[in-house]
Amino acid sequence: MSMIAKTPKPPYYAVIFTSVRTDVDEGYAQMAGRMVQLSAEQPGFLGMESTRDGLGITVSYWDSLEAIKHWKNNLEHLEAQKLGHEKWYSHFKTRISKVERDYGI
Repeated sequence: MSMIAKTPKPPYYAVIFTSVRTDVDEGYAQMAGRMVQLSAEQPGFLGMESTRDGLGITVSYWDSLEAIKHWKNNLEHLEAQKLGHEKWYSHFKTRISKVERDYGI
């Protein structure tokens, strides 16, 4: 995965997941890796960018709101969400936005 996701010409959608971790690491790295792999296999997935330096930010890009809904309700993703709520995150926020423009070099 490259550092900056290669996305198509807008419009498309971004899911921005911002989080603060707890001190619990048990199973986190394995689940995070699986979620990266699994999300990439989902219909409508366009790419992902992620960073963590105290505050974690993961942005995934999707071609439709329907694709986002399908991903949110994926059974393995639901299990990861449950474990995140129970032990891995002290705080988190998910935001969904429509990308109208993008540009860069």
